Amino acid sequence: MIYQLIQDGKFPAPYKISPAAARWSEREVMAWIDDVKDGFEGKRRKV
Repeated sequence: MIYQLIQDGKFPAPYKISPAAARWSEREVMAWIDDVKDGFEGKRRKV
């Protein structure tokens, strides 16, 4: 599910930190959580 949201542009994409590892920006994920709580309409805001 999370990867479908990323593909649809509705969840922040992870950053590749090595060939076998990726990470998400805490700031971007927290902004997404706030958007969901505020009535997410499918448009991510820039952080």
